[in-house]
Amino acid sequence: MRPLRPPGSPRPPAAGSRRRHGSRGRDGTGRPRDRSTRVGPGGYRGRVTAYAAVVLAGGAARRMGGRDKPAVPVHGRPMRDLVLAAVADAVPRVLVGPGGALPADVLVSREDPAGGGPVAAASAGLALLGPGTAVVALLAADLPLLTRPAVGVLLAALAAESGPAAADGVCLVDDRGRRQPLCGVWRVPALRAALDRVAARRAQAGALAGASMRELLGELTVRELAWSAAGPPPWFDCDTDSDVRRAEEWTR
Repeated sequence: MRPLRPPGSPRPPAAGSRRRHGSRGRDGTGRPRDRSTRVGPGGYRGRVTAYAAVVLAGGAARRMGGRDKPAVPVHGRPMRDLVLAAVADAVPRVLVGPGGALPADVLVSREDPAGGGPVAAASAGLALLGPGTAVVALLAADLPLLTRPAVGVLLAALAAESGPAAADGVCLVDDRGRRQPLCGVWRVPALRAALDRVAARRAQAGALAGASMRELLGELTVRELAWSAAGPPPWFDCDTDSDVRRAEEWTR
């Protein structure tokens, strides 16, 4: 992960262009449409709807020596627990990865094979959602700065989307404009259909193992949000020990 800008330094211009990736979309061109917006808490008036949450916790954490990265504490609490707390009102909450001491309502699953990557893990998590679940927060377990208000901004942005051109999901982008797809909310039917298309294209047993999030996003219409609120950025993920120290500095 690249370092964050020091607090108070100028931010890059607000994203406003549309970028196209992948092979499918809803604009009649065969390509998904991306709409970028800068936003902070309270920036949307859309109604926040009921949602589920799937937290992905099965990465190899090679840059942390193979430790159980989601269990690494930030200010004494495992990062996994901080992410689950940010979606405490989600029903259900699903953790994909090693379990451990978790709240009683958290369901636990594992991607097949274990370590098969985020797309396979997302599929395993969605398999535990009921057929009536409309929206899911898809989150990495190493986002110690994620808060419920930040999740609310994403949910409200998705709720504000309507009509045939509505986005399939909304995710934050970092301070360099890079998508953070594991810090986003998604329409469950669209996400399931995208997973099915990726699996069909690979056409083999365990087809989703090793698939990239870029490949999955290529099947979806994505709205990007650039976070502009004061305070720690909720998209900040911890890939190294120095990232963990930085997260603790931000919240000290």
